[in-house]
Amino acid sequence: MSKLRVNAFTLSLDGYGAGPDQTLENPLGVGGEGLHKWMIGTRTFREMVIGKDGGTTGSDDSFAARSFENVGAWILGRNMFGPVRGEWPDESWKGWWGDNPPYHVPVFVLTHHKRAPILMEGGTTFYFVTDGIHSALEQAKTAAKDKDVRVGGGVATIRQYLKESLIDEMHLAVSPILLGSGEHLFAGLDMPKLGYRCTSQVATADATHVHDRAGVSSAPPSPPVGDGEVLNTFPAHKARAAAPGARRPG
Repeated sequence: MSKLRVNAFTLSLDGYGAGPDQTLENPLGVGGEGLHKWMIGTRTFREMVIGKDGGTTGSDDSFAARSFENVGAWILGRNMFGPVRGEWPDESWKGWWGDNPPYHVPVFVLTHHKRAPILMEGGTTFYFVTDGIHSALEQAKTAAKDKDVRVGGGVATIRQYLKESLIDEMHLAVSPILLGSGEHLFAGLDMPKLGYRCTSQVATADATHVHDRAGVSSAPPSPPVGDGEVLNTFPAHKARAAAPGARRPG
């Protein structure tokens, strides 16, 4: 059965997924470039995202590699797709990633404003969804068939799916930096009340990879297994998957 996943999403130690003052020149906000140190040197990032050889292996790379496995479609917020706000002024903006984005499957972008699909190189097609998160999820699951759907971000989009308990798996990489302000993932969310529990964590030199799960007891987190390469999962309450009241993208 297709699952909805968040993988390799990085937070600062104080819970921010991006710094303040995001711009075209500084899309991660002030200080946000320091979030992803754990990933950018890995073999997976170099091969899958920037198309280069080399890179590190080990636990960080294993988490990065797993984030791309069995993904049949993605969901992105509009801010994750690009810096353009309001009506699309033209058709020139096609994402941050050039002609061959690292997705290679259908990508569903949440927005208030209609736009025709964009066919890119390498199998990526961007579809623009104007009728909310539930519609985007339904379309993405149809496109993914038996594979999973991955929510790439940003923070506001993940929060919308968390509020509806639609996320099935979540892997957060907590980077040892402090941002102080920006986009906070958990602000106003009572995660224990929503049924979520931390069940394991894996520490590396550049991040702590957190494993959370919904609908389990509040027992202490289990220790890492082997060399610490533990898949982080976050099953949600399936009964809420068809709940009404889809939220509009911010």
